[in-house]
Amino acid sequence: MDSERLLLPYQRRWVWDQSRFKIGLWARQTGKSFAGTLEVVLDAVERPGTLWILLSAGERQSRELAEKAKRHLAALKQAAETLESRFFEAGEEVTQLEIRLPNTSRLVFLPANPRTARGYTGNVFLDEFAFHQDSEAIWAAMFPIITRRPDLKIRIMSTPNGPRGKFYELWEKGGEVWSRHRVTLLDAVAEGLPIDPEELRAGLADDFIWQQEYLCEFVSEEEAFLPWSLILAAEAREDPRGEWDPERAYLGMDVGRHRDLTVFVVLERVGDVYWARLVEALHRAPFAEQEARLHALLPRVRRACLDATGLGEMLAENARRAFGYKVEPVKFTLEVKADLAQRLRLFFEDRRIRIPEDRALREDLHAVRRIITPSGNVRYDAERSERGHADRFWALALALHAAETRKGPVEYRSVLRRAFAGWKGAY
Repeated sequence: MDSERLLLPYQRRWVWDQSRFKIGLWARQTGKSFAGTLEVVLDAVERPGTLWILLSAGERQSRELAEKAKRHLAALKQAAETLESRFFEAGEEVTQLEIRLPNTSRLVFLPANPRTARGYTGNVFLDEFAFHQDSEAIWAAMFPIITRRPDLKIRIMSTPNGPRGKFYELWEKGGEVWSRHRVTLLDAVAEGLPIDPEELRAGLADDFIWQQEYLCEFVSEEEAFLPWSLILAAEAREDPRGEWDPERAYLGMDVGRHRDLTVFVVLERVGDVYWARLVEALHRAPFAEQEARLHALLPRVRRACLDATGLGEMLAENARRAFGYKVEPVKFTLEVKADLAQRLRLFFEDRRIRIPEDRALREDLHAVRRIITPSGNVRYDAERSERGHADRFWALALALHAAETRKGPVEYRSVLRRAFAGWKGAY
């Protein structure tokens, strides 16, 4: 049939998987509804008297799902009758669409509601289940529908909607009884979907949405120490990078070598706002190259705070020896990182930081999480990836620390000498 010839490999795997319990975590616009409704239609055609109950997040989504099913039936040259009915459930009007086939099979399309599907015995399809309101109650109402007949099936398909709800629980903890199908946008493209992912990502310009809607990650905005709202509000429309006044400039350096990046950030204070004039990352650079770049930047700033933990200790000691008290080595401990992170967030909240529109910087800032350990300690950390370990976050925090703390040798003038000079002048 035409619909089957249009299937990509990952869609075929879904359609032909006849497991009783099947769940799909699919990216947006990868054809999940097309594949999901095709399996339902084929089953209804091949097994006379079959009933499928299909629940969508709302009435609009329910109608769209029914339209896809009708197109499959048309491709199969199957006559079908479509009925629409309305009824009230707990004071709310509910629209039910029903497609009846000549072989007495039926497809019933309903908006998600824990009460509307009770009383049926049939196969279950939950469309975009992560977005169903009251998903726990819906699941409690729908699962018993298949209890007494082992030939009845449950199908669940959705993009993620954060680490919460019944869909998340079933995907993460459903056990071996569930057949799992995960299709990211990159998976779909690798199997023939004609889309340019990099063009989409650049046009989207929102990494939170990219990770959730296209990479199928259960990301949570609430867990990020710096939410997108603060990060995006700090991005300057004009490019804040460029030259700076050394008397108002402050340097932060986070040190890496093999896995992590070495990052330099220069902040310039303009009024009471700090502008990021330089955000520069070195990947797997030899220490000699890192030190040369550091020593080129230090004469151009008023003060610097350098990561002196592990690999950075030697670089910080050498810089302190060469440039004196304008350099402060900072050893990362739980307390120090908490102080750095909390100050940085306060400045973002007060709109006192301006950063360039830079995707890597944006992702690093959003990657840091506030984590409470089993022993009750609080730490600020990010998962290590090919992009580093939130190194730009810590370099920015160190630059702000350099600007907002004043450490160095004590300077004094003799009060007695000044007083004595005034006493002599009196005679």
